[in-house]
Amino acid sequence: MIVRTLDEITDTDRDIRTENWRSKRIVLAKDGVGFSVHETTLYPGAVNDFWYANHIEAVFVVSGEGELLDKETGRSYELAPGALYLLDGHEHHQLRPRTEMRTVCVFNPPVTGREVHDENGVYPLITEEDR
Repeated sequence: MIVRTLDEITDTDRDIRTENWRSKRIVLAKDGVGFSVHETTLYPGAVNDFWYANHIEAVFVVSGEGELLDKETGRSYELAPGALYLLDGHEHHQLRPRTEMRTVCVFNPPVTGREVHDENGVYPLITEEDR
């Protein structure tokens, strides 16, 4: 059994910050459960271009509001607390928070915590065996 709190993760190597967002990696690949779980806070006014070519991601909005744009279809979706979006087709997407948004994200395959978005917004596929 794994029990972990956000307070334990804050300001450790599991707490990743950029100018647009902050992600606390609660469950990672090294935990060996087949998925990763993150609490991600997105900052208002930021424009975030992502494309998880190597991962499936589910995002549940806990607080805040924003807009999700499917860059492949041009369709946009309003996001508010209680909304979930699932990138089951590796969609190129853009997230524009109007207010600070707090989300819970699940990735499969799990991220290791060492990934960095490339120029296309993609996380490389890194496994624990790549250490």
